[in-house]
Amino acid sequence: MGEPTSGTVLVDQPAEGVTRLTLNRPDKLNALTLELVNDLHSALDDVDNDHDCRAVILTGAGKGFCAGLDLNGFGTVEGTEELGRVQQGMHTQQLIADVVHHMRAVRQPIISAINGAAAGGGFAFACASDIRYAGQSAKFGTAFVRLGLSGCDIGVSWMLPRLIGASRAWELLLTGRVFDADEADRIGLVSRVVPDDALTDTVLGVAAEIAANSPFGVWMTKEAMWSNLEIPSLRAGIDLENRNQIMASQTADAKLGMSGMPGQAREWTNR
Repeated sequence: MGEPTSGTVLVDQPAEGVTRLTLNRPDKLNALTLELVNDLHSALDDVDNDHDCRAVILTGAGKGFCAGLDLNGFGTVEGTEELGRVQQGMHTQQLIADVVHHMRAVRQPIISAINGAAAGGGFAFACASDIRYAGQSAKFGTAFVRLGLSGCDIGVSWMLPRLIGASRAWELLLTGRVFDADEADRIGLVSRVVPDDALTDTVLGVAAEIAANSPFGVWMTKEAMWSNLEIPSLRAGIDLENRNQIMASQTADAKLGMSGMPGQAREWTNR
């Protein structure tokens, strides 16, 4: 499906309608630098603008998903060179955290294929994905509380309780302990744990199932699911669903979808 791009985020199309974003600093377990974060923002923009893309896979090169911030040096955000240390730090913090907003805003579902360590920012990116699958070697954790910082970082204090429940989330964030793929599966953080050598095929299979559905229907499903994590009442949630259903029913793809047998393969028009 074409050769991947080069740089700190590799972009390729391993299957029709599927774009894979691979964090590409394998010698550093894909630890976050300014260049990598900027490249990831750029790749997410490109994905959102690609109407042929129906699903996204996020993974890491080598033996790790993402080990979090590169403690040997992140880099200085452009335009902040003359600012104080606190001000520079806030710009850096916001640039990294904005990846979470960006992942949520992308129309296509993002599937994390978690290989090896997902720590700190890597753990946050896994939580911000719409679906998570883990290889058997995956490890998870937010160690900030052990470094004299808050365990709440890059949206994890909002996302994690909604994924696994408040009680489990508090224990993980307050202790900062590392946990393995089997525990991630048991507490519901990931959909499934598979052997490392089966991870790619597993997520490609899920991406193919998503890509077989209508693009607008998938987009509206992702929007409603995320929005309903923030909506304060059942009534507001149902009102949103009602409007989405009426909008979707007026598309050419909905008419196409209702014209054939259930499960029948269709060539969606995205109209």
